[in-house]
Amino acid sequence: MAVPFDHAGGDGGDFEPFAAFLSAEETTKWFRAWTGNAEVNGDGFRVFGQDGTGGYAAFWLIRPGRALVEQPVVFLGSEGETGVVAGNLGAFLWLLAAGFGPWEAATSYQPEWVPRPHAELTAIAERFAPDHRAPATALIEQAAGEFPDFDDTLMELCR
Repeated sequence: MAVPFDHAGGDGGDFEPFAAFLSAEETTKWFRAWTGNAEVNGDGFRVFGQDGTGGYAAFWLIRPGRALVEQPVVFLGSEGETGVVAGNLGAFLWLLAAGFGPWEAATSYQPEWVPRPHAELTAIAERFAPDHRAPATALIEQAAGEFPDFDDTLMELCR
């Protein structure tokens, strides 16, 4: 994530990776605030970045016994947007290469936004995830299709 993500002055995808995951304490504090539920914790997420509005991108630890890079990437927006945006880290790298940030992937139904592919991020995806290459829309549809109840699961936790 050393390559800067160019969001083209607000016209491109928006993603700001963190230098490290949020701590367990920070993740729980945020998740309780996001859900309005003081009884939940953030143990099911590893938050690794945000968009310009403060929405978080995270690995969702839903696949028991699987490595972190094999867990789906989700987005929990500052305005309540949610979505499983990629099936794993490799697919997420290809979304970034295609110019999608996590918000854009979660809200890909927004017709006025146009993705702008990023050559440096494409090179990274080719190097680290060549077997995950696919059109961004296919990656998003596949991830959402695998976890169709993600939004409902989160909304059940909200107070």
